[in-house]
Amino acid sequence: MIGLSATYYTDLAVAYLRGQTGLADSHLLQPDELATLLAAGEEAGLPLHYFKRTMALARVRWALSVLRGVQPASLLDVGSGRGTFLWPLLDAFPNLPVTAIDADPQRATLLAAVQRGGVERLTAHGLNATHLPFPDNSFDAVTLLEVLEHIPDAQTALAEAVRVCRRALLLSVPSRPDDNPEHIHLFDEESLRRMLALCGVTRVKCSGVPGHWTALAHKE
Repeated sequence: MIGLSATYYTDLAVAYLRGQTGLADSHLLQPDELATLLAAGEEAGLPLHYFKRTMALARVRWALSVLRGVQPASLLDVGSGRGTFLWPLLDAFPNLPVTAIDADPQRATLLAAVQRGGVERLTAHGLNATHLPFPDNSFDAVTLLEVLEHIPDAQTALAEAVRVCRRALLLSVPSRPDDNPEHIHLFDEESLRRMLALCGVTRVKCSGVPGHWTALAHKE
């Protein structure tokens, strides 16, 4: 179990398997059985590699460090995707209620399977970031890591994130052009500050990690 835990976010991977296929209850599995289950999931074509522990990206390490200082009571992760940030977040904050959303149906299905498989503090939705069905100030913190550059109406998405945020908003965006065809915007510190100011947020700390801008915004 120790070896597997060093390789996978084991509880999350098994929750995904359980939610997707109803295969097993991780609490009843022995380490060798768990290894067999994970191997079977991979052979079945389930994307368990998404749940492998890798060296965290710099922007993920930054966000986790900031959140340790913020200590939010609840969090909305916008554009959770394949879980590059979400799985380390759930692992690092085992008592934090997290709502994860993604507009891509396939990715939303992945997130929902983890919730359905027994991760009760995770709530997953397939939602567009420009139309959030949550009341104002619903979440203590909101994260948008590598999201705004994908959205045609990035200003509206940011305004929605600010609206549902009660205390702290964390975001990251690429800081230089790349060859990703899904990246339709390129931001810099000035444009991020300007966009946040249009949302009524002026307490902003911008910094950089390799290849990315990061911003921590506090609501008044």
